[in-house]
Amino acid sequence: MQLISRIDALRQELWRHRLNGASIAFIPTMGNLHEGHLQLIDRAHEYADVVVSSIFVNPLQFGPGEDFNGYPRTFEADQSKLAERGCHVLFAPSVDEMYPDTQVSSTIVKVPHLSSIHCGASRPGHFTGVATVVTKLFGIVQPDYAVFGLKDFQQFLVIKQLTEDLCLPVEIIGAPIARAESGLALSSRNGYLSAEQLDTAAALYRCLADVRTQIDNGNSHYSELEEAAQIRLEEAGFKRDYFNICRQQDLQPATTEDTDLVILAAAYMGQARLIDNLHFHRL
Repeated sequence: MQLISRIDALRQELWRHRLNGASIAFIPTMGNLHEGHLQLIDRAHEYADVVVSSIFVNPLQFGPGEDFNGYPRTFEADQSKLAERGCHVLFAPSVDEMYPDTQVSSTIVKVPHLSSIHCGASRPGHFTGVATVVTKLFGIVQPDYAVFGLKDFQQFLVIKQLTEDLCLPVEIIGAPIARAESGLALSSRNGYLSAEQLDTAAALYRCLADVRTQIDNGNSHYSELEEAAQIRLEEAGFKRDYFNICRQQDLQPATTEDTDLVILAAAYMGQARLIDNLHFHRL
């Protein structure tokens, strides 16, 4: 696996692969990799000849008081994991390389509507930071495919929307959520949890699954289901953020006429903010 930190060097290397007719798949990450990230590498191999990943902790997507400085940096371990999984190129730029001079982006990319609800309401500006850095990375790597996990379903839709609206020649691929045996979605922020908290945190997925079962059994009192779920999570030891039953295409509140649904949830366990979702076709 090649390690590249400069934009010009990466472009030169990928240009060489393109001259040989190779297709390129890309997986952007912020590092601190777990099995869920590595499954994205596996998925990328199904689509392309050359697999490129990036590790860049993007300051634009962290708000005031969030954990940018404390975000775990485990670069050497991440590098080994990617190499073992067959990643061909790792792009690991510095902040100065991505945002020269000012270390902020003069140009931002914002996806209205999708960016201001759910996690966007809890973390103002977060998805603008995500959209900006992903657009920039797409311009640098110019991949044929890009693979994103569906644990952050809202982020996935934001990226799909910006790709379509800006006519970027990248096929966006969603990969299933990787879960522990308990059902807890794998996340870099799970590292903030104690062993006892890890056991408790699995209640988030169980709550999502139970609400889906109730919907499939004909319960369409969505606001009541949402509030009951919030209370149940609080009783389990979570601090509430949101629990919303939405239609998949635009993440607006679901109605009884909608059949393609997604239940989005975010809650705090200790210092960790955990997100999860279930998307499904209502029976």
